[in-house]
Amino acid sequence: MNLQLGDVSHIIQLAIAPVFLLTGVGTKLSVLTSRLARIIDRARVVENALQNKETTHPGLQEELIELYRRSHLINRAITLSATCGLLICLVIAALFMGDALGINLDKLIAALFVSGVLSLIGSFVFFMREIFVATQTLYRQHQHDKIIH
Repeated sequence: MNLQLGDVSHIIQLAIAPVFLLTGVGTKLSVLTSRLARIIDRARVVENALQNKETTHPGLQEELIELYRRSHLINRAITLSATCGLLICLVIAALFMGDALGINLDKLIAALFVSGVLSLIGSFVFFMREIFVATQTLYRQHQHDKIIH
């Protein structure tokens, strides 16, 4: 349990790659939460318009359903990204704890890292699905506007 300066510097070198991944995950979470906030803001506007009957735009109900779908997809992406971040933090902690306590945690560290990467992949899949739904919404609205005009 006696850590030497060389041991600590070696652990820090091993932890650099997961830390860079963690930085990317943090940036991705920022993008995802920003998209979720925009979806929520738009959903509130559409809900108010439907309740107040301010407009007779026939596509508002469809748009609201699509906004709900998008919010669910983004929520899943956020959950998986946060899970990835948590798993990568556990990788870093296990690197230090394993070396400090002299415990062989290689398999645990590998399993945590692979699980983190799989969570990140799942997050990207849900993010892409949300983008496709948003693009389909734009296309549908464009087609609807062309029919009216």
